[in-house]
Amino acid sequence: MKRKRQSKVLVDIPVELKSITKQPISIPPNTSILDARDILIRHRIGRLIIEFNKKPVGIVTEKDIAKSVSVFSGKPIAKILVRDIMSKDLVTVQPDDSIYDCAKLMKEHGISSIIINNSKGKLVGIVTKTDLVSTFLMISTASLPISKIMTKKVITVSPNDSIFEVESILLNNKIRRVVVLKNKTPVGIITYRDFVPAKTFDLYKQFTDPEERTEISWNPQLNEFNVNNLSYLLTFLAKDIMTKEPFSVSPSDVVYGAAILMIRHGISGLPVVQDKKLVGIVTKSDIVNIIAFKGKI
Repeated sequence: MKRKRQSKVLVDIPVELKSITKQPISIPPNTSILDARDILIRHRIGRLIIEFNKKPVGIVTEKDIAKSVSVFSGKPIAKILVRDIMSKDLVTVQPDDSIYDCAKLMKEHGISSIIINNSKGKLVGIVTKTDLVSTFLMISTASLPISKIMTKKVITVSPNDSIFEVESILLNNKIRRVVVLKNKTPVGIITYRDFVPAKTFDLYKQFTDPEERTEISWNPQLNEFNVNNLSYLLTFLAKDIMTKEPFSVSPSDVVYGAAILMIRHGISGLPVVQDKKLVGIVTKSDIVNIIAFKGKI
């Protein structure tokens, strides 16, 4: 009996890395996290490159900004700089590397962007998961069902969970999003981007008294756990910050369609729903993995 031949997932179309490379928004190391937060929100981006002498020295993401609201390092909030919270271990490639190299590095390191440097270490550009998902649309045969790549075990929260609980779940499980469920049906989705405006210092000032603010700003013994337990954080629930009525797909839909939804609406993950019940989740990472393995599922 002949074995059924697997459908081809990707077509052999050469895509040069420079064709999808973008110029990132970069900031100096002494930028305050307040200013960095505002730039992220204004441009609706997920990361900023920290640049010194035209060389990348760090990267700050939405996750870093969201966490920094809770961990003050014994400094007044307004004086915390991006150099205090940036990631210094940068993963880089050179302009003549391939899109497959980028996809493999993203998978290996669990990251969502790759910095491109020239031979002298100067910043040339950046490639993100979004860029690779856009590339997938060019080289996909549109024949792969979502059921083949989706994650079936989905970590979820309820609408009435505090944002402290939601953040703890994200951090402890090392994930970038959670689905908000009500009666086993997705009613929302929360990512680190939702925390950036929700846990801003404006809200912090509004919901804490002056004595509490002074203690938070100056006490060097405060850690993430006891800061997160302050009353102002517990004021907000998952339903207050979640993206309501998220786009969803079914297991039988093709990955190509999911990629279009992600790009068109600027989202990074889609609940997979069957008979109105959550059965999985598909993300940009899953699509990047297809490229990393060159279509071998």
